[in-house]
Amino acid sequence: MACTSYCLSPCVKLCSSSSTKCFQFQKPFASSNNLRFSVGPNFSISFNPQGSKSSFFSTVKCLAQKSQPSVSVNAPTNAGQRVVVLVIGGGGREHALCYALKRSHSCDAVFCAPGNAGISNSGDATCIPDLDVLDGDAVISFCRKWSVGLVVVGPEAPLVSGLANKLVKAGIPTFGPSSEAAALEGSKNFMKNLCDKYGIPTAKYKTFTDPNAAKQYIQEEGAPIVVKADGLAAGKGVIVAMTLEEAYEAVDSMLLKNAFGSAGCRVIIEEFLEGEEASFFALVDGENAIPLESAQDHKRVGDGDTGPNTGGMGAYSPAPVLTKELQSVVMESIILPTVKGMSAEGCKFVGVLYAGLMIEKKSGLPKLIEYNVRFGDPECQVLMVRLESDLAEVLLAACRGELTGVTLNWSPGSAMVVVMASKGYPGSYEKGSEIQNLEEAEQVAPSVKIFHAGTALDADGNFIATGGRVLGVTAKGKDVEEAQDRAYLAVEEINWPGGFYRRDIGWRALPQKQFATRE
Repeated sequence: MACTSYCLSPCVKLCSSSSTKCFQFQKPFASSNNLRFSVGPNFSISFNPQGSKSSFFSTVKCLAQKSQPSVSVNAPTNAGQRVVVLVIGGGGREHALCYALKRSHSCDAVFCAPGNAGISNSGDATCIPDLDVLDGDAVISFCRKWSVGLVVVGPEAPLVSGLANKLVKAGIPTFGPSSEAAALEGSKNFMKNLCDKYGIPTAKYKTFTDPNAAKQYIQEEGAPIVVKADGLAAGKGVIVAMTLEEAYEAVDSMLLKNAFGSAGCRVIIEEFLEGEEASFFALVDGENAIPLESAQDHKRVGDGDTGPNTGGMGAYSPAPVLTKELQSVVMESIILPTVKGMSAEGCKFVGVLYAGLMIEKKSGLPKLIEYNVRFGDPECQVLMVRLESDLAEVLLAACRGELTGVTLNWSPGSAMVVVMASKGYPGSYEKGSEIQNLEEAEQVAPSVKIFHAGTALDADGNFIATGGRVLGVTAKGKDVEEAQDRAYLAVEEINWPGGFYRRDIGWRALPQKQFATRE
C-alpha cells in the first residue's frame, strides 16, 4: 500500500495511505482535543475532529515552502540546534510561554501539559492533557519518548514538589528551580531569613505559630499591618489588615481555623509598607542573573484598586515606576544578593526570580515584598508579547549556566493585558458559561493576542469558562495609552455575559481622565 510521509520534526511524522487518504498520528497527536497546532516555523496542522481517535482528515499548511512526498521539510537554520520543548502548566502564563517559544527559531516543537483548549486551538502548542505533571517518572518517560530537549515549568506546585530535581537528575535540561531553591516562594519564612542573613531590604517582620503571641505583637505594632500564611495558598494567603480586629481575625483563620491548611500553620506578621507596587523579573543560571523588562500588575479585584486581592486582574509593561536607575538598584541590592546567597546556602537557583516590590513612598527605594519562583501571571503575558529574542535559546543558556554576556531584545512601546474573570471571582463562581467572538476580538486592532487561562470546549466546540481567571486579552502599542485602547477594544468585542473585568488597567501610568468615559 502506497504511503506518503511528511517529517515535520524529530518527534512528529504524518503518513497518509492512498486507500484512506488520512494522516495517521501516534498519541499525543491523535487526541481529538488538538484541533490545530504548529510544529517549528514551517507548518501548521488542522484537524477535522469527526474522525476516529487515531486518524483524522487533516490539513497540513506549509508556512515556508510547498511540501513534497517523502521529503524532509524540517529546515533548521543551524543543524542540530533546534530543540523540542515541554511547557508544564495549563494557564495564561503557560499559554504566553508557548506563544513565545513557538516563535523561537531554535524551537522545533512545543508541547504543553496539561495545557488547555485555548492553547491547543490556537496552534501555539500540542497539549497533553493526560500527562500527570506531578509524576516525575511519567514526565521523564514522555520527554525521552518525544526527544524533549528543554522543560519549562510554569506553576509553583510542581517546582515545590521536586519535579525539576527529578528531571535534572535524569539529564533533561529544565528551566525551573529545585524544590530546595523553590522554598523562596514555598516558605515566606525561608525568604525572610535569607533577607536577614544577606542584607536584602524587606519589610520588618516576625514569625509565629502561637496565635496569642502573634496577636500580642500585632497590638504592639498597631494597624495597618500585614498577615501572611507561610506556605503556598494559591495567592490568597496575604491579608492586609487595616484594623487590629481584621489582623486578629486573619491570625485566627490561619492558625486556629486552618483556612489554608498546612500553608497557614505558621504566619508572618509584617509591617505595612506604603508606596507603589511593581514586579521585577530576572533570569538566573545559578550564579548570574539578567533582568527582564519591568511590569506592573493590578492585584485588587475592583476598579481603583478596591476589593479583595486576586491572582492579578491585568498588567502592563514597561512600568514607569521602575526607572532604569531603580532597576539597577533592584539588581544590585535584591536580585544578585539573593542569587549569591542561595548559592552560598548550597541550593543554587536556576529559573526566573519574580520579585514583588514596594517602591516606598517615604524613601523612594525598593523593598522586597515576596519572591515567586516562576513567571508572574498576568505579567508573563505582556513580557512574552514584547520579547523579540529567541526564548528557547535563552532558557537553555540559563540551564547550562551560560547567561553571562546574554542580552535580551524587546519591542519598543508598551503592552497591556486585561484579565477577564468569571463573575464571583475571587470568591465562588459558576463554571460552564459560553464565551463567543474570540476570533473577532483578535482582529479588532493590530497586535492583539488572547491568552487562555481557564477555558474548555463544550460538545458543540464552543469555548466555555472553567476557571476564575479565564482570559488574558493582550495588546501592544506605541505607548501605554495605545496598548490600553487596543486591549479594551478587543475585550469589548468578546461576548461573555458570565464574565467581568477591571476597566482601569494601567491607571497608574496614565492620567485619571483616561477612565472617565469607560462604562
